[in-house]
Amino acid sequence: MNDARKLTTISKFLSLTLRHRPELIGLALDQAGWASVDELLARAAANGRAISRPQLDAVVADSDKRRFAFSEDGSRIRANQGHTVAVDLELPVLAPPAELFHGTATRFIDSIRRTGLDRRSRHHVHLTENRETALRVGARYGLPVLLCIDARAMASAGHLFRKSENDVWLVDAVPPAYLRELA
Repeated sequence: MNDARKLTTISKFLSLTLRHRPELIGLALDQAGWASVDELLARAAANGRAISRPQLDAVVADSDKRRFAFSEDGSRIRANQGHTVAVDLELPVLAPPAELFHGTATRFIDSIRRTGLDRRSRHHVHLTENRETALRVGARYGLPVLLCIDARAMASAGHLFRKSENDVWLVDAVPPAYLRELA
């Protein structure tokens, strides 16, 4: 397996264990989603997924979406967002920009028009300031639709926005009144 494919495989494994199923390798996350790097590497190896520290460093540093972060001293690691396990990333509430974007597939749009965007099994709905990013995310599930969210109006109505370390805006839900489909 070439280096790029190996790092992609490691990134997917980290997403699984740090966002969704840490118990698969017996890993413990603290309430903010942090895990010991040494414990992660040891438990991964014990479960047939040997990862070197340089490989881990490369995945964290080179991820196009900056999915993971190290603690300041480098001894802990966590996923920046997208968890289905109970964690509190301790992100502050921030004033969002006037508009944010969300990409989805055409097959979901009728439901979204009726009920808006909800977090499903995750902790938050993920939004971005970047139209191209939203379209790329939406294309993962089929023909994409770009949605524009009136974030300023939502914030004025009391909806709370947070921003992850990798610039993903997080909100509990987006009611249909704040959504507009873009061509």
